[in-house]
Amino acid sequence: MISRGLALISVMIAALSLFACAPSGGGDSGQARQSEAPTEEATLAPTEAPVPELEGTVDGADASDAHLVEVGEILYQQYCASCHGAELEGQPNWKQRDENGFLPAPPHDETGHTWHHPDEQLFEITKIGTEAFVGMGYRSNMIGFEDQLSDSEIWAVLAFIKSEWSPRIQRAQPK
Repeated sequence: MISRGLALISVMIAALSLFACAPSGGGDSGQARQSEAPTEEATLAPTEAPVPELEGTVDGADASDAHLVEVGEILYQQYCASCHGAELEGQPNWKQRDENGFLPAPPHDETGHTWHHPDEQLFEITKIGTEAFVGMGYRSNMIGFEDQLSDSEIWAVLAFIKSEWSPRIQRAQPK
C-alpha cells in the first residue's frame, strides 16, 4: 500500500511539472489555460505547413520510424514549440512557479524530465492536459490537444521528441 501511494505521489509530482505550457493566462502564446473557456483568440492557431499523411493507426512513439518522426517534427513546431521551444529547450526557470503559481513549460530535451516518464503517461498528458491528468483541482497552462490532434498525431509528436534524445536516454526511459 505504501509503495502504491508513493507511486501515485511520484506520478502527481511529475505531472505537475511535466507539461506546464505558456505564461500564466495564456499570455502572447495564443494558448489557453485548460481552466479557462477557450475563445477564438485563445485557441491554437498553428502555422500552416503541409503535414504528411500517416498511414493507418499509430499506436506508439517509435523514434526509429523516420516518417513518424518527420510528421511529429512538423506538428511539434506547429503546436508545441511556442511553449516548449523550437529546440525542445523549454522556458527559462521551468522548475520555479511564476507569480500566479504556474510552472513554465519544461524542456523536452535531455535536460528536462520528459524522458523520466513512460510513453503512455506522456500521451495522456498531451491528449487531455495536465489539469485533467492530475485532477484534484490542479491548475496548469498545459491544455489537452485531443481537439486539435488525432491520437496518431500525438504519438508522432512524442516520436519526434524521443528521436532527439541520445540512445542512452531512450534506453533509460521507463516503459
